[in-house]
Amino acid sequence: MAEKPRVRCVIYTRKSSEEGLDMEFNSLDAQREACEAYVTSQKAEGWSLIPTQYDDGGFSGGTLERPALQRLLADIEKGGIDIIVVYKIDRLSRSLMDFAKLVEVFDRNKITFVSITQSFNTTTSMGRLTLNVLLSFAQFEREVIGERIRDKFAASRKKGIWMGGAPPIGYDVKNRKLVVNPEEAKIVRTIFELFVSTGSNIHVVRELRKAKITAKSWVTQDGKFHKGSALSVQYIARIIRNRVYIGEAVHKGIAYPGEHKAIIDPILWEKAQKITSVSCGLRANANRTEVPAILKGLVRCGCCHSAMTPSSSSRRPNGVFYRYYICIRAIKEGREGCQIRSISAGELEAAVLYQIQAAFSAPELIAAIAKHLEKRNEGLAALDATTCEAMVRQKLQNFDALWNQLYILEQRKVLAELVDHIEVNLDGVKLFLKKNGLTQWIAGEQNGSRDDSHSLAA
Repeated sequence: MAEKPRVRCVIYTRKSSEEGLDMEFNSLDAQREACEAYVTSQKAEGWSLIPTQYDDGGFSGGTLERPALQRLLADIEKGGIDIIVVYKIDRLSRSLMDFAKLVEVFDRNKITFVSITQSFNTTTSMGRLTLNVLLSFAQFEREVIGERIRDKFAASRKKGIWMGGAPPIGYDVKNRKLVVNPEEAKIVRTIFELFVSTGSNIHVVRELRKAKITAKSWVTQDGKFHKGSALSVQYIARIIRNRVYIGEAVHKGIAYPGEHKAIIDPILWEKAQKITSVSCGLRANANRTEVPAILKGLVRCGCCHSAMTPSSSSRRPNGVFYRYYICIRAIKEGREGCQIRSISAGELEAAVLYQIQAAFSAPELIAAIAKHLEKRNEGLAALDATTCEAMVRQKLQNFDALWNQLYILEQRKVLAELVDHIEVNLDGVKLFLKKNGLTQWIAGEQNGSRDDSHSLAA
């Protein structure tokens, strides 16, 4: 009788949680023992067990990113394996999509998959149908477990229980509960008091930075240290809105009484929330107001290299309206974030226009533009060099008069065509014109490519 060809088998085991893995005989050992017995029962068919172990303890079946499984897949690609033996199919995966990927690898390498408690063969159509049905139930079980966990989380939050994550400043986590940190609680109270007295997040950031206070540093359960970052306006805003400081736990926008103690009394909390709501309204009104900022998008801070954005304010009771350009970094970090911080919009715009007019009157600039236009033959072929230069000079000299006839949006378009960027420094303002920007504008004027009533617009 001919001897059966040797069939090389490996066993894969998995357990979702780490509970019980330190026992002398755990779930992984039980799975392996049962699979070994099954392989031995098939010895007459030529089955032979490869001693390499593939055990994933403490890994979910909802992902393929498991060390032992990845080693198994790598060994499959190398060859030398014929059958994979598992206790149940959900040991390999609980996801139908992930399992389809595994079956594709098995088919490509001509490997049979065997579950010792669920008899089927993946090389047949009926076996595939059985596999898909079983996987569907495995995935259903996984989704039910997920729903059960989410329900437990929601129920715990309704009872005010802390469910993990980064602890808020003012609290430490002990035995999975929030416990007041006395020193940090003082900082939280200071934040609320400063905000109520000034109504300004930036002022709070500025004062806390003077005291060299940072965001909370904390250590995870596995010992990983998270260093507190520098304070920002956004961080202060989150603290002001966080209901944990009045002893509440929030889940999906609904607040419940928490297990922990409050740090902020309800009166101070309500004052802070009232200021926050008023501030939001004022910001909304400011956004709806059109501010004439002709240099919008062009101004940069030469100190910290951040953009500078137009802003405005009014002083009551006289109602005087002030415009200025403010550094983005100063907005985020307060006055200490940038030496320049802000500059008067009127002064900056006047300085930029003065520099443009001064540049336009420079003889060398006029000559260079005329020469470049001649080379490009922009409708000026019939003009000699002297006439071309006179035309350029006239266009530039008329800039001031034409500028004042334009609307704000038209002025913005002209500056966007001529100016690359504007740099504000402690010692003055630098203007950077676009290369050939003037040449293109004058050529367009001469060719009549622009409407007469908007002769300077881009």
